[in-house]
Amino acid sequence: MIRTPREAVVSTVDSIEKTVVAAADPPPVVHTAATLWLAAVAAGAFETVLMVVSQLAGGTALMGLLPGAGFRMAVFAGAIFLALRLRSGQNWARWTLAGTLGVFGTLSLLIGPVEWLLGGGSIAEVVAGADTLWWVFAASRTLHVAAVLGALTLMFQPRANAYFRSA
Repeated sequence: MIRTPREAVVSTVDSIEKTVVAAADPPPVVHTAATLWLAAVAAGAFETVLMVVSQLAGGTALMGLLPGAGFRMAVFAGAIFLALRLRSGQNWARWTLAGTLGVFGTLSLLIGPVEWLLGGGSIAEVVAGADTLWWVFAASRTLHVAAVLGALTLMFQPRANAYFRSA
């Protein structure tokens, strides 16, 4: 079929538009995974605020809290950047999120409680003496870990794999 120059340009523009729309519109599993990463960041930021406020109320100097809070904010900024890159089809962002925050981040969230339990900590005693702040923090941490595990699972579903191969 012979096309006029105008038809060829229109066909090329249509093809480019479809490619741009496909790259900008991830499948639901990728969109949800990115949203879960952002939810994990929100939970982590909330936990940081709870810890800082609690420690300040306990008499800790603000200057002593700044390095840890600053590091967390840098991690959160990196996670937001990576989640947005994930949504746009950047496979390197998927692997970076999985390796850094998926593996090491999850370990950092769980290692303290696991060590405490292995050291003879009693869940019943903690729950019996828990105050509102403890419950709020525990709920946030539970949602935080669930969001990370959900995002990790969704990032490697078959539809996500196809999306990253085509991007």
